[in-house]
Amino acid sequence: MIPVKIVTMLNDGQEQVGILSEDGKSVIPANKYADMPDLMAHSDFEELLAISRMGVAAVPIERVKILAPITEPANDIICLGINYASHDEELPQEYTEEKIQKRDVPVYFSKRVTRCVDPDGAIDGHFDIVSKLDYECELAVIIGKDCKDVSEKEAPDYIFGYTILNDVTARDVQTAHKQWYFGKSLDHFAPMGPVIVTAEEFAFPPQLTITCRVNGELRQQDNTRNLVHSIAYIISELSHGMTLRCGTIISTGTPAGTGVGMNPPQYLKRGDVVECEIEGIGVLRNTVK
Repeated sequence: MIPVKIVTMLNDGQEQVGILSEDGKSVIPANKYADMPDLMAHSDFEELLAISRMGVAAVPIERVKILAPITEPANDIICLGINYASHDEELPQEYTEEKIQKRDVPVYFSKRVTRCVDPDGAIDGHFDIVSKLDYECELAVIIGKDCKDVSEKEAPDYIFGYTILNDVTARDVQTAHKQWYFGKSLDHFAPMGPVIVTAEEFAFPPQLTITCRVNGELRQQDNTRNLVHSIAYIISELSHGMTLRCGTIISTGTPAGTGVGMNPPQYLKRGDVVECEIEGIGVLRNTVK
């Protein structure tokens, strides 16, 4: 299957969606669609594939600025807490109540986002109120059509595609408030991208290598096959209690190697470069400021 990689970009001062060429060296504007939500709601794979082959309309990628694929999510991002056993094992004592051995259901929380941080954009560390800034490389699932009361078998039919999310976290804020919303939701805490890869590219469930590097040092490395609660289970369970609208973003959790799990902990500081990479999707690179 030929991958279709969709971007949101700034092209001649105008924000628009586009499709990467097969060689990744250019982008074809998808002018039919106003933005990524419009494209998700009104396109299909064959149409997007056809656009990707329109070489005459291609713009060299160095002439555009790649933005977060969904710049301003319509709803909070739905996140999974402690959804890899390896991350469960590395967490310190203050996370005991959330650890897997204490429960058999997923931990869900929401991440408020005013605007997602672009690939190569800056992460504001909010160091006036944060002293323990952490990274979490995650596979994000993008829902492609309204989803309600679906079975696990039906769940893949509702996935538009996949991207990378860095679930940036203020650990000290997170633990001080005894819940995760504020510590996960500060401005600039949701870098996303660089592309959305359509679901047709990967066999379901996707089994993709996921890694994170900080200043070139490998911190996280795992595979999405090791999710504790599967993508199909997550979509089915959530859809039986709420409607997942087209464009909903579900971030599926992070593996071991986070700063809080290291001995001693290694938190982010100004100037650090964080590179989140997922096989078949690309690299999401951001600098802490």
